[in-house]
Amino acid sequence: MSWDDFYRRRDVMDAVLRRARRDPAGPLPFAEVPGATGMFGTETDLLLALHHRWSLLLAGRLRAAIGDAADVGGDGTHVDEVSRAWRATAEQHSTLRAVLDAGVGRYPAELLPVHEAEHRMLALAAGLAEPGEPAAETARIGGAFVALLRAGPAPRRNPVGQLLRRLTPSV
Repeated sequence: MSWDDFYRRRDVMDAVLRRARRDPAGPLPFAEVPGATGMFGTETDLLLALHHRWSLLLAGRLRAAIGDAADVGGDGTHVDEVSRAWRATAEQHSTLRAVLDAGVGRYPAELLPVHEAEHRMLALAAGLAEPGEPAAETARIGGAFVALLRAGPAPRRNPVGQLLRRLTPSV
């Protein structure tokens, strides 16, 4: 991919997100954006590129948050840092997050694997799962963690305890 292609793809993604602000949970304005079909071919390919963008944004915040926490020391879990990083990224890029959430509902076969990979990344980064655990279990833990993050403002009590209480009925 040339730099020209990179910038054209970026511009198409930005244009889609600008148009999606009207109704981020609605149909993707793929056909409305000039060049979208030529650059991405399908809505699912565009959604995968948008998810890649989200992953880069989130991973950058996670690295910064966990790196800062590691400098201070601690118990090996980074639930608070990961919570803040996810919430800040979701708030700053709310249209992107809403478009991706809606896309998983419309194209689960194509997007569920990257969605679950994000959940695994969050569970591992927060210290709620270990690298050797089964991927499905780690994704389930990360999914429960994200559900807690979406549930409302940052909890005042122990978030690990809340997560464990939420997971208990599923065990």
